[in-house]
Amino acid sequence: MDRIYLKDLIEWNNRKRRKPLIVYGARQVGKSYLIRNLFAEKYYKGKYIYIDFKRNVDERKFFDNHMDPMEIIQYLSVKYNMKINKETLLIFDEIQECLSALTSLKYFHQDYSDIPIIASGSMVRIKTGRNTKEKDFFFPVGSMTTLFVYPMTFKEYMMNTNQNLWNVIQEAYAQKKPLSREFHDLAMVELYKFLLIGGLPEAVNEYIESGSLLDARRVLKDIYGDYLSDMNLYQASEISITRTKRMFENAYRQLNKENENFRFSEVEKGAKRREYDNALYWLSCANLVYPCYCLKERITQPLSIHNESVFKVYLHDNGLLAMQSEISMVNFIDSNKWNTISGLFFENYVATELSSKNIKLFYWKGKNDNEFEFIVNYNGEIVPIDVKKKKGSLHSLKAYKNHNACNLAIRISSQNYMESDDIVTIPLYMVPLLVEDITLYL
Repeated sequence: MDRIYLKDLIEWNNRKRRKPLIVYGARQVGKSYLIRNLFAEKYYKGKYIYIDFKRNVDERKFFDNHMDPMEIIQYLSVKYNMKINKETLLIFDEIQECLSALTSLKYFHQDYSDIPIIASGSMVRIKTGRNTKEKDFFFPVGSMTTLFVYPMTFKEYMMNTNQNLWNVIQEAYAQKKPLSREFHDLAMVELYKFLLIGGLPEAVNEYIESGSLLDARRVLKDIYGDYLSDMNLYQASEISITRTKRMFENAYRQLNKENENFRFSEVEKGAKRREYDNALYWLSCANLVYPCYCLKERITQPLSIHNESVFKVYLHDNGLLAMQSEISMVNFIDSNKWNTISGLFFENYVATELSSKNIKLFYWKGKNDNEFEFIVNYNGEIVPIDVKKKKGSLHSLKAYKNHNACNLAIRISSQNYMESDDIVTIPLYMVPLLVEDITLYL
């Protein structure tokens, strides 16, 4: 399948002064497939060495005792019967399992900068500091380029399922015009499928190959189980593991209540925030959840966290949220039942699209339940975003304007593209394009 990140790997590969590249991201977001199948097989076919430090025990042991790039090159040349030079790509997968290999990148950059190296793995072990006390380990700051990979956005989903329809959507957005009713309806059907399948490549690929939503759901259940198992890793105690799992498993229920602020007492009776700090930190490091922090009344730039204790939590994948909710798949594929779907699925979708571009999540809360789901910095202005199932009215806009200058408000809904006064309505399927616009000004 196509991924938008391939262009980043190509750009890195073409640099004259190239540092080792480290590709990070949650499990199952397609890092290995991107590096090996999409990039290496096309640009270094027959000229790359792939090492999985979880599986390749001999290589892991060698790196643990050798950090000199010359010795590593000699060893790998013999082991894989391949001459290693600037035409040879080295791939170090699951590099968090061999921290000495991560440290060695500093010396490769110093002494053999012409040899292309791509490493990939999870940041959880590094950020949490668990089991990173090995002798001579240090993070090679300044000696590498980083790339963070997220689950597939709706744009990537459409690139792989219906590129022609996506071209029509892009053209309409560029012209700031609504789609024809026929194309709008087709686009909404694809959007609802995406909310059900999500952006984890294995689930998307299963649906593309089999055409079965049930098979895609089975894949998601397996991945969900793997995520829960991963929570046993790099944590200080059994209670931390238990709380991390509880917090992850409660994401849908927390979003589906009247007050969407995350309440730890609803995860565990009598629980306090400080008792769940490690759980939230672990899930954030693993990139499995996206915290969205509350801003109140008057907002100032730059956007920053005012109160760390008031926030919402969104799941990093829409398919996992749909699965966790246990909502019937029929509701997502039968347009007559779309009204039964909670608007929180749209909120989570917008949160994942914003997060995929490294946009920090904030929401605004006023008095009398006035609220905007997201607040972004767009073209030098603070812009409120309201996410609705249908057209609705921006009843919170007047309250927001009592405290903040506002030349533009954005409504995201199932309605077609529309502009009126200081409000722009963006249909759900155009959100990736809106987010791309926002990132132009960051």
